[in-house]
Amino acid sequence: MKKTINIQKNLKIFGIPLFIIALMIAIAKSPIFVNNPSELSLAITFDLLLTVPIVYFLLIRKTKIAKTTVVPFIIIGLITCTLILPSENQYYLNLFKTWILPIVELSVLTFVIYNIRLAIKKYKQNQTASFDFFTTLKNTCYEILPKSAVIPVVTEIAVFYFGFIHWKKRELKKNEFTYHKNSGTVTLLIAIIFIIAIETVTLHILLAKWNATVAWVLTFLSIYSGIQIFGFIKSMFKRPISIENNKLFLRYGIMNESTIDIATISSVEISSKDIELNKVTRKLSFLGELESHNVIIKLKEENILVGLYGIKHKYKNLALYVDNKNEFKLQLSNATQQLQNN
Repeated sequence: MKKTINIQKNLKIFGIPLFIIALMIAIAKSPIFVNNPSELSLAITFDLLLTVPIVYFLLIRKTKIAKTTVVPFIIIGLITCTLILPSENQYYLNLFKTWILPIVELSVLTFVIYNIRLAIKKYKQNQTASFDFFTTLKNTCYEILPKSAVIPVVTEIAVFYFGFIHWKKRELKKNEFTYHKNSGTVTLLIAIIFIIAIETVTLHILLAKWNATVAWVLTFLSIYSGIQIFGFIKSMFKRPISIENNKLFLRYGIMNESTIDIATISSVEISSKDIELNKVTRKLSFLGELESHNVIIKLKEENILVGLYGIKHKYKNLALYVDNKNEFKLQLSNATQQLQNN
């Protein structure tokens, strides 16, 4: 019964704004618009850019839905206007793009920065947990964007943040552990970047003789791929594995991560033996069998491994590489013992 009520409520909240958008599209494609383009262009622009966001806001004002989700409806209205209105009837739309849209963009950026700074401030006041930029960015964006858009957007931001902005050396705490120093992964990824660079130059020269546009498009995609891999590498230096507050935070840069309640751990085995990867047994590394492991964690119940762009996989056994494996196991054993004593 409660589920049915929630479905009806969501249909109302999202259905009414979407109905208005659909109605505006129908009007723009109708013979009425052809006969009255100037007047209807103003009305359609007003409804899509103002009426729809306002109606949506009024529908969510007494719900738990973040008020900042009005922004995606403004963007949808903007895109719809651009697509359905002839260029000669986009005068008011262009005014909105010139004067209002920059204010919206600046407000969103300010909101994100403010929340991240607030999280940093809280962390400094009460250091019971390690500050993690990637996690904070996700939590902030969940208040602004639709859930389906959060992970792709956060991943792209994080690639550039870790790759080109965050250069300060990460000082490890006693409860934090690296996993990139001795595994060989960084060397492998750097080699891939060099291979991409060499192939890009060669391929560009060959394709340019046939089609310059295609050559530059593929070159741009190759450069972008190299930038992403560089961001992945840097994120491994900045996001260590940590044990805190009765939880084990497993991170593999921004590529893979999982949070384990220490109480659900069945055993921690120091082992480099080959294992069969399947739906029950996985590796923390996104490279899978290409990367070695030296620790195997077995759980009492299923858990979730979150990969790139929010792709989720279930597991009960997880193999990973930890540079200081013995200290890692010791601290996990101590945390488990302390939990049992309490």
